[in-house]
Amino acid sequence: QVQLVESGGGLVQPGGSLRLSCRASSTIFTNIFVVYNMGWYRQAPGKQRELVANITRDDKLNYADSVKGRFTISRDSAKNTLYLQMNSLKPEDTAVYYCNAKSVYDYWGQGTQVTVSP
Repeated sequence: QVQLVESGGGLVQPGGSLRLSCRASSTIFTNIFVVYNMGWYRQAPGKQRELVANITRDDKLNYADSVKGRFTISRDSAKNTLYLQMNSLKPEDTAVYYCNAKSVYDYWGQGTQVTVSP
């Protein structure tokens, strides 16, 4: 069982930056990142949830084309925390952002709202 808690969302103007955090905890594993591939997804109103970025257990990174060069995914194993640094934000980045832990099972956080608007 894995619990994921996101934070860091909010309202930002176009061109601005935000950093999302996802604190991961487990009753079984002390270092979740050696067991689970981690990722950030987002879902805008009326749209399907989509992958934003992920990082595998062996540190491979993958980004959606729409965020390449603007977003950076990273993690701190000592803190069991996943991050998403978002720069040069655009109105089309507006969505609820979800943290995901993936192995045999999928675990999701509750989501954090990001709104990019003048």
